[in-house]
Amino acid sequence: MMRASLRRLARLIRKELTQSLRDPKMLGLMFLMPVFELFIFGYVATTDINHIQTAVLDEDRTFASREFIDRLRGSGYFTFLGFIATEREATAGLARGGVQLVLRLPSGFSRDLERGRTAAIQTLFDGSDSMSASIINGYVGQIVRSYANEYAARRLARQREKLNGVPGIEPRLRVWFNPELRSVVFMVPGVLCLILFLVTMIETALSIVKEKEVGTLEQIIVTPIRPWEFILGKTIPFFLSGLVTTALVLAVAMGWFRVFPVGSLTLLVGLICVFLLTSLGLGIFVSTISETQQEAVISCFFFLFPMIMLSGLIFPIDNMPAPVQALSRLVPLRYFLEIIRGVYLKGIGLEVVWPQTLILLGFGVGILTLSALRFSKRLD
Repeated sequence: MMRASLRRLARLIRKELTQSLRDPKMLGLMFLMPVFELFIFGYVATTDINHIQTAVLDEDRTFASREFIDRLRGSGYFTFLGFIATEREATAGLARGGVQLVLRLPSGFSRDLERGRTAAIQTLFDGSDSMSASIINGYVGQIVRSYANEYAARRLARQREKLNGVPGIEPRLRVWFNPELRSVVFMVPGVLCLILFLVTMIETALSIVKEKEVGTLEQIIVTPIRPWEFILGKTIPFFLSGLVTTALVLAVAMGWFRVFPVGSLTLLVGLICVFLLTSLGLGIFVSTISETQQEAVISCFFFLFPMIMLSGLIFPIDNMPAPVQALSRLVPLRYFLEIIRGVYLKGIGLEVVWPQTLILLGFGVGILTLSALRFSKRLD
C-alpha cells in the first residue's frame, strides 16, 4: 500500500514539474520575476540619495565659508549647481524643482567661529518629499558635525601649544555589519523574504486552481489518488522551486550587488525550508477560495500587502502604534525577516534566533495542516 502511494506521489511530482517547465508563464514566475524584483529593490527602493541638486548662498565669502562649501562638495552626495545671490533665487529654484537643497552661510559665519561662538548655517529643503528631505538633512548634519569637530580640534591644538596637558576627546566611530551603510545590504534579505513568499504562494495556488479551470481536478478525484498524495504532489515541486529561487537570488545578490552572507549558508537554507511551509500552506488555502487563476492572484496579494506593511520590511515596527505592533506578531513574515537579517547580515546562529524559528515553525505547520484539511474536505 505504501509503495503504491509513493509511486503515485512520484508520478504526480513528475507531472507537476513537467507542466511547470513547459509553461512559459510559470517559468517566468520562477526565474525572471525573482531577478527582476531584486534589481528593482536594489536600485529603486533605496534610501541612498546621491547627486542632490545644491545651490549655495554665501553671504560671508570668507576662507571658512569656502572651506565648508568645499567639504560639502567633496562628500560625494551633492551636485553643485552654483552660487546664488539672493534668497528669492533660492525660493524660485526650490519651487521649480530644479534645486533640492539651498545652503545659506550668513554674514559673520567666520567671525563667530573665530570668537568661539555657535555659527549658524541655514539649509532650505523641498519638504514636499519628506523622506528625501529627512535623508538630505541627515547628510548635511553629518557634514556640519564633521566640520565642527575638525575646526574645534584645530582650535584646541593651537591652545595646546600654549598650555600643556589640556585633555581632549577624539570620537572614533565604527559601523558593524554594514560599514559603508549601503541600503542595498539592508534590502537584499528583505527582498529574499518577499520573493520566496510571493513566488511559492502564487505558484502553488495557480497550479491547483488551474486543475479546476481545465477540468482535470474532477478526473483526479475519481482516481485512486488520495487527498494527501495530491497535496504533497502539488507542494513538493514548488518547495523545490523555492530552493531554486533562493539559489538564484543569492547568486545575483553576491555576484552583482556584492552582498555576501555573513552567517552559515546551511542554517540559512534550513530556516528558509521552515518558512516555505507557511507560504505553501497559504497557497493551498488560496486555492480553496478561488475558482479562477485571476482570483487566486488577487487573493495572494490580499495576504501579501498587509504582511509587507506589518513585517518591518519597509517601516520599522518600533515606530508603529502599540496596537499595530501587537498585530504584527500574527505575521509570519516578521519572524522570518528577523531571522534572515540576523543570519545573513550579522552572522548569528540558531542559539540566538531559536525563539523566532519555533514561532515560524508553529505558523508553518499550523497553516499548512489547516489548509490541507480544508482542501481535503473539498476533494471529498
